[in-house]
Amino acid sequence: MNDDDVLIHVPTKRSFPKVRLVDPQPYGYRLLAVVVDRRLPFAYAWESRRKRRLLAFLNKQAAHLRESDGVRDVTVFKALVVPPGRGRFLKERPNVRVARYDIVVLVETTTPEQAERLDGNPHWSATQLEIRSVAPDPFEIFGTNVRSLGKVDHKRAGVFLFNYFYADRLDRNLAVFEYTAGWFQDQTRLDNSTLMLPKTKTDYTIINHARWDRLRDIVPALLIKSSFRDYVLRYFEANQTAAMPILYRLA
Repeated sequence: MNDDDVLIHVPTKRSFPKVRLVDPQPYGYRLLAVVVDRRLPFAYAWESRRKRRLLAFLNKQAAHLRESDGVRDVTVFKALVVPPGRGRFLKERPNVRVARYDIVVLVETTTPEQAERLDGNPHWSATQLEIRSVAPDPFEIFGTNVRSLGKVDHKRAGVFLFNYFYADRLDRNLAVFEYTAGWFQDQTRLDNSTLMLPKTKTDYTIINHARWDRLRDIVPALLIKSSFRDYVLRYFEANQTAAMPILYRLA
């Protein structure tokens, strides 16, 4: 079965090429996200004292985790802005947890099994406990990479996307990702992306992670380009897919 067998195509004013993919990464991923400060979409520059303290603690634990066996990378992110893109479909699924996470910790491990076994690491356990002491309902998954546009560079500052998708069907969600990601490749010069498939039960079908150098590389395209609404958002809606994007920076 190919994408055209599951995807609902919609007439649009302009078409875009399907995304150009590379082989997925063979690594495992552990993602821990939490809401600490509730802010308006463009008001994340102001941070509470408890958020600053938590970020300092998380970065300290991240330094220890990077030295652990089986861990390739650990990165702490803090929210920068919530762009448009959620659409109307989410309103039809009121039980789906709406992504509003202003802190994310992402661990990359040498294998998917290592990501699952991270619970035995004392520094990861300390990270979990500290986050729960600040916000009692964090979101956590381990997963694998199912689609890739290229590895996301965490060594340089930039604007980092975590896009939390929900769809009733995984195959349709993957198909609509490949079509809409082609728009981002064409219109924002996106050259990296790690699409994570959660291996634990969660509200989100897939989670996309990507990076741009600057806000102006991505935000104007979302706000100004009519093709974002006419093409990307219409494909999401027609295929009953909710995208919950949040842009972050390194913490």
